[in-house]
Amino acid sequence: MPTAALASALVGRESETAMLVRCIKETAGGRGGSVLIEGEPGIGKSALVRAALAGAADVGCPVFWGAGDELGQALPLLPLLEALRVREPSTNPRRNTIVRLLRGEFTADRGADVSAALAEQLLALIAEQCAVQPAILVIDDLQWADQATITLWGRLARSVRRIPLLLVGMMRPVPQRDNLLVLRRAVDDAARLQLTGLTEAAVAELVAALAGGEPDENLLRLADGAAGNPLYVTELVAALARSSILTITDAGTAELTSGPAPISLSAAIADRLGFVSGPVRQVLRAAALLGVDFAVPDLATVLGHGVADLVPAVDEACAAGVLAESGNGLAFRHPLIRAALYDEIPAPVRAAWHRDAGRALAEASAPADRVARQLLWAVGGAGGPTNPMDEWILRWLANTAELLVGQAPRAAAELLGQAVASSPAGSAQHDCLAGRLADALYRLGDAAGAEQVANRALAHAVEPDLRVDLHWTLAQSRIQTGRSAESLATLNRALASPGISARHRARLLVLAARTHSNLGEVETAGRVAAAALEAAEAGDNWAIGWALQVLTIVTAVQGQMTDALPLFDRALSVTQADPALTDLRLLLQINKAIMLSGLDRYDEAFAAARQARCLADQVGTVVRLVQAHSALGQLLFDTGRWDDAIAEVEALHDDLKEPAAACSDHGIAAVICFHRGDIATARRRLAAADPYTKRIGNRVVSPLALARSLDSEHADAPSEALAVLTALFADNAEELDEIEDLFADAVRLATQIGDLSTAKTIAGHAAALAAESEIPHRQANALYCRGLLDHDATRLLAAAERYGDASRPLLSAKALEAAAGDFVCTDDRGQARAAFTRAVDLYTSLGAATDVARLQTRFRAHGIRRGPHAKHRQARSGWDSLTPAETKIAALVEGGLSNPEIAARLFLSRRTVATHVSHILKKLDVHSRTDIAREAALRTIASR
Repeated sequence: MPTAALASALVGRESETAMLVRCIKETAGGRGGSVLIEGEPGIGKSALVRAALAGAADVGCPVFWGAGDELGQALPLLPLLEALRVREPSTNPRRNTIVRLLRGEFTADRGADVSAALAEQLLALIAEQCAVQPAILVIDDLQWADQATITLWGRLARSVRRIPLLLVGMMRPVPQRDNLLVLRRAVDDAARLQLTGLTEAAVAELVAALAGGEPDENLLRLADGAAGNPLYVTELVAALARSSILTITDAGTAELTSGPAPISLSAAIADRLGFVSGPVRQVLRAAALLGVDFAVPDLATVLGHGVADLVPAVDEACAAGVLAESGNGLAFRHPLIRAALYDEIPAPVRAAWHRDAGRALAEASAPADRVARQLLWAVGGAGGPTNPMDEWILRWLANTAELLVGQAPRAAAELLGQAVASSPAGSAQHDCLAGRLADALYRLGDAAGAEQVANRALAHAVEPDLRVDLHWTLAQSRIQTGRSAESLATLNRALASPGISARHRARLLVLAARTHSNLGEVETAGRVAAAALEAAEAGDNWAIGWALQVLTIVTAVQGQMTDALPLFDRALSVTQADPALTDLRLLLQINKAIMLSGLDRYDEAFAAARQARCLADQVGTVVRLVQAHSALGQLLFDTGRWDDAIAEVEALHDDLKEPAAACSDHGIAAVICFHRGDIATARRRLAAADPYTKRIGNRVVSPLALARSLDSEHADAPSEALAVLTALFADNAEELDEIEDLFADAVRLATQIGDLSTAKTIAGHAAALAAESEIPHRQANALYCRGLLDHDATRLLAAAERYGDASRPLLSAKALEAAAGDFVCTDDRGQARAAFTRAVDLYTSLGAATDVARLQTRFRAHGIRRGPHAKHRQARSGWDSLTPAETKIAALVEGGLSNPEIAARLFLSRRTVATHVSHILKKLDVHSRTDIAREAALRTIASR
């Protein structure tokens, strides 16, 4: 760090420096935190952080530093990618996965959000880094960062209490953006630093340190014009010294002599730049095209020189205080210096230079995002004048657009929009570029724009693969706007085209089958998918895999779940052989897990869901990762592992979830809280689900419906509770198998309020599903519903046994409770006590305090009490409040295991483990893993 910068960081910033140093020490001790620093340009944000971080290495904390850049705002996650140095060679599997994503080597289904996948991988990389040793992540100039970076910074800020990470962000007050306001809310007020101008005393001290003597009144008066801005003061004193206007007397006083002084910060910076030689200034201008931070090889490429040729110019620029080392590259000492050099280049010259720089980087096989960064400013994509594109740019985009659309759809859309306008209409190149533009617009959520571009391109596109891609984009866009039927008409016309090859016929049939499925036309979807499978050529894994996927859905909807399993296995075999079908493979794996749970084959279901979660975590497919966690949460809830279920549904933030998944996860958590007597938390969960409910329309989410019914029940409104459930049966009469998990509660409530007509109707539905079915829970539902209607305790006991066979303890307990009540009515107290005891045991194993209390109160009136009381979990804090899963994880933390190691040991995801650790920290009222280990050790000593 230059001496001047260090001085400006230390003078007048003692309290801020002390606060940051304290945060660093806490992070080194295992307690993470976040700090957001705001202030005008030159106020000393970066210098303050660098000074505070000087001792980070001494306490064992590596520092990762990245910055937003005005030139790179259209490129997602660039500050974090640069900060974490992911492009450097590494043997780390996670880093290599990120590099492969950047290179397009992990191909997801069309429309997949690659930037979201990268974000998940970066989160995982940060968590794994922190599991090895505490770390510090700094993102400077957040005001220039892209939306994905802002979102990820916010997610990290919310999670730093669970990992030993110090997260530091810096930003200017302008430009003002709504997403930056969200960041302010993500950080505690105590962790927000607002840097203002230095005091007069601090300015005087800074001037003295910079000038090498006590400033006289004239010098101080001149310095007052800097309004306490440390950079302005620094540049002002340096300019005075260079011009020999500043002298030091024998008495050690810094005095001004005659001569002009810079009248503004920009003038002071210009004065510094005026002292570098012409050739060096030209090198610096080229560097300004690359951004605040840049790689020396890129600079050499842009200038057409060898790296060794640049050494003299770089040395001079560093000596002049213009450049400084930054990681493995170089950076301008302050963004304002780079801005001054950039702005002095005339706009037309600047655009031409950006274009030439982009071409040089492209010819050197630089990453696509670095080339795009130059082209956006070369062709007016960032607000400048729009000019026709050069032929080489059109060729480069045609070859690179697929990768760029996946990584940075917004940047791709800007470039492709101009490329389509610049290429001859009707040419193969134009059609190709139009297809990529339609894809980019679809990924950006502009379904109308994507449809328009795809329609135009289809009018004259002839290349078969391109036509399939365009039809896919068109179909997906129309599905989003509820117009799937229009896609079918277009697809049917395409299928009727003469001369269509078998390969492309199969692919078009797959699109048609998927569209029929989305329209609910199950039988037609099955016939078309079977035709696609028959038409598919050997080796066309895409067509075969997607045709089989449609057939699995059709077979399951037709109630033939067992018959769907071989289709799943065949499809998984096909997709496993083709890395380009990873996303489809994940979808199949998740659907198979759900199918197996519907058959009560939970061991196999858990294995399938965990495999999907692991693969999704490896390749960063966010939508599938959310689905895998949500599926696991449902499986864990069904089988009574409620603590793990809550951890699973909390493993990912709601912002990442599709509306239906968010509703399901909140519903599961709310149901558990109602049964455990935490009514306030349950209702907060329902409130949190409300915004997502509005976005799913009439779609049924069983866990959420059950939670709402329980809410009414706890408000002593059983009729309203029943109405919540019966409304679903009325609206979904043809798809009752989708909501069969609600039959038991609906019949229980109906018989409770005496609505026997409703009870009989629903019991009939349960009996119809159970007819000729060997699935345990379906048989149990039928037995339970009929047993409630007939007050048949023997039938209810049989229902409890079949629910047990289905691994569904909550429903088994409810059946036993009902059986105990009927035995009391027949005065069979022995049978009543036995059923009562078994029900209490099951409710207790679930931590269902509400149910235990209700059961005991109800049967105490009949003189039936439990034998020796089991210890119920009533503590809300301390060691006794920990769940069995949390106790086990706390012990492993005490043993020194990291979250990834614990996850591997317990077959959980690292996010689930992180959620458990967060719960442990809250319950023990401690702040770090070190605190958990210490408290565990003290507890062990105390128990001896």
